Amino acid sequence: MLKTENEPTLKTEVVRVPLPTSDGTFEIRAFERGDNIYAAMVLGDIEGQTDVLVRLHSECLTGDALGSLRCDCGIQLRLALRMIHANGSGVLIYATGHEGRGIGLVNKLRAYVAQDAGADTVEANMELGLPVDSRDYSEAAGVLLELGVRSIRLLTNNPEKVAGLANSGIQINAVVPIATAPHLRNVGYLTTKERRLDHIRPAGTPMALDEDQPAVDVTRLLGNVTAPPERPYVVVKSAQTVDGRIATSNGDSKWITGPGERRITHALRAACDAVMVGIGTVLHDDPMLTVRHVAGASPLRVILDSTLRVPSDAQVLNGDAPTVVFTGQRSDANVVTDLRGRGIQVEVMQQVDGRLPIGEVFRRLQSMGIRSILVEGGSGVITTVLASGQVDRLIVSIAPTIIGNGTEAVADLGVGRIADGIHLINRSLLTVEEDLILAWDVGGSRSSISFAEAEVAV
Repeated sequence: MLKTENEPTLKTEVVRVPLPTSDGTFEIRAFERGDNIYAAMVLGDIEGQTDVLVRLHSECLTGDALGSLRCDCGIQLRLALRMIHANGSGVLIYATGHEGRGIGLVNKLRAYVAQDAGADTVEANMELGLPVDSRDYSEAAGVLLELGVRSIRLLTNNPEKVAGLANSGIQINAVVPIATAPHLRNVGYLTTKERRLDHIRPAGTPMALDEDQPAVDVTRLLGNVTAPPERPYVVVKSAQTVDGRIATSNGDSKWITGPGERRITHALRAACDAVMVGIGTVLHDDPMLTVRHVAGASPLRVILDSTLRVPSDAQVLNGDAPTVVFTGQRSDANVVTDLRGRGIQVEVMQQVDGRLPIGEVFRRLQSMGIRSILVEGGSGVITTVLASGQVDRLIVSIAPTIIGNGTEAVADLGVGRIADGIHLINRSLLTVEEDLILAWDVGGSRSSISFAEAEVAV
């Protein structure tokens, strides 16, 4: 029990008001306890109830409000609200004063500097002479007491939250892990939390395909990620039939692979800074290029469109994720202005024989801070990127289907001898339902052909 029938509770609630959100309408109730404010996002009638689904979320300005990819906080916050809404009732308590595991915003940023110098999230605090975790959960427990719930199911990976609430009189009947799909920028942080702070698999089980779990850790498929100084780490990803086709002869490509493989693709997007396709893919498939099948951050969407044919109502232009369109200098200036007015970044480039130089595209992306990019197609983009010699990793999903005539995944590379082909090393293999996913490092370019500055016609 959280409290006995006659046990007095310190009343600290100061205001309550309905708060409509994209995850439903909650009642937000603010509590003042000590020097901190606790905002309880309440859904449904929870007073006097047992096994109430509860998330105690520690304040994280950088992750929650600014979308930082260094941590999993913002994704956990949004996932918890969705889980509570799906459950039909519950409460999320947002705890101020918990920034940086209790060390405050400025010290957290100082710890980031130490992490950039090589320390992990635990070592960084220690190097600054700060506690690894100084959060206290007794005040949050008091809020739960005041809300009147009788017992809870706690959404957390953190054993210290479980112990802290339990020691403050909260009856916890179950712990519900809340893993998120890792990003290349936070996978080390998540691993450290599991290894050194005993968190429950914050990135999920590697390569797990359980649809009941929100996270899939696919970082093994991405290999040993090291971005060159002049461009991002480039991963080419294709889904194709056994006979090497990514579409039928009339352009149909939905769906070559099964839902499990598509979930892996979304986890790969969540792991990278950007995802790239050509205008042909936009016109034929109208993709969203967002992360929907796992709990993760959607990457920057990169569209190669040399003549600016992207339709004004294309899904890649919606507000679900940022988008940058690379186009040529002869594109309609009015369309460029219109897109920029909608918040779409447009990069106008000098074309060579009517084509966009892929090396310059990568250099511009690198200058924007993009360190990893997933190239998803179509065939022209895949071929050009492979021909450029600027691919670090190749991931091929193979479906047990044969269609004969259709669009080949890779067009002519001008290879005359097997020995001059692109060689792949360090294979990873994953079976997903009936599909097969293979990944390799790109070991070297052809010896007889130079594609130092390949161009793409899109």
